Amino acid sequence: MAAGTAPHIIDARGLKCPMPVLKLEKWLETAPGNAVLILQTDDPVARIDVPLACKKRGCDYTSAAEGAALSFTITNTITE
Repeated sequence: MAAGTAPHIIDARGLKCPMPVLKLEKWLETAPGNAVLILQTDDPVARIDVPLACKKRGCDYTSAAEGAALSFTITNTITE
């Protein structure tokens, strides 16, 4: 992430599958290369769906969980 560039945040808490991944994919369609997204969700299926979507799109990600809350930090590695 470039210095001074804040990550984009999508709060998908309360949304169930497939909405968190659809919001991720919509962001990826317009995000510039190396843009960072923090996706917050409490959908347990996102533990599987978000990593699969990132792998499919070639994005780097990390995840953290606290109770039912999940947070994914996703970097758009597509620079086209």
